[in-house]
Amino acid sequence: MAHQAGFVSIIGKPNAGKSTLMNALVGEKMSIITPKAQTTRHRILGIVNDENYQIVFSDTPGVIKPHYALHESMMHQVDGSIVDADLILLVTDIYEEYDEADVLKKLERSSAPLAVLINKIDQSDEETVKKKVEFWQEKLNPKAIFAISALHGHNIKAIMDFVIENLPEHAAYYEKDALTDRNDRFFASEMIREQVFKQYKKEIPYSTEVIVTAFIEGEKLYRISAEIIVERESQKNIIIGKGGEMLKITGTYARRAMEDFFQQKVFLEMFVKVIPDWRTKKNYLKQFGYEG
Repeated sequence: MAHQAGFVSIIGKPNAGKSTLMNALVGEKMSIITPKAQTTRHRILGIVNDENYQIVFSDTPGVIKPHYALHESMMHQVDGSIVDADLILLVTDIYEEYDEADVLKKLERSSAPLAVLINKIDQSDEETVKKKVEFWQEKLNPKAIFAISALHGHNIKAIMDFVIENLPEHAAYYEKDALTDRNDRFFASEMIREQVFKQYKKEIPYSTEVIVTAFIEGEKLYRISAEIIVERESQKNIIIGKGGEMLKITGTYARRAMEDFFQQKVFLEMFVKVIPDWRTKKNYLKQFGYEG
């Protein structure tokens, strides 16, 4: 049988469960997951390899109306993943209020086969799910509709089977042992950012960026240094907390996540730095790895 390979883009609004789905499909924790919307800022590839195929999944930022240069960069990444896609998985959820206009507008640019995934059905009833299926059938007439629970793994195998069936014939795009296009530094910074989302309230996580300034792989220990970037002095004080307590808690959880991920002991040191309004400044966004 000929080898199949293709790019499968996971698209949808913030908080629909795209990252949870991506991690379930890849079988590895590639994307950070928090209950807050707009957690994913980069397009992250997760690669599934088999003797006969290679699936390159793309987790993308949730589709939003941009308010900052940062948001514009995030939406460019969504557009890029739609253009590249051999197959698109549109993730919506049971709470969707039928206002996916922003997402549907982006999908107009693609002629790739489309599947609609109605997520979080574990929090719903049969009647509601049925109505959602009918709505999407009429609205988009997709190649397939799946009612799923990404969190509980419900129908994940059915999605994988669908993806494999619809993959084009192509040689592998990446090495067969590759899991992602991102390096360890990127995942280290994402694990710190995940804890910032989990430990702090309100606008703090959205005003924060994490830069790994040193990543030294020793035989027995990884030494990692990172800067947490914030926009205002007052935010810096909140991140650090009284007597450095909050920064210590964030660092502890991030370090544990890294040790689990890298399967190696980690020494982590973190500093907090103020760069006023970094989200609006193209030069900083470029420096932080966001494409214009």
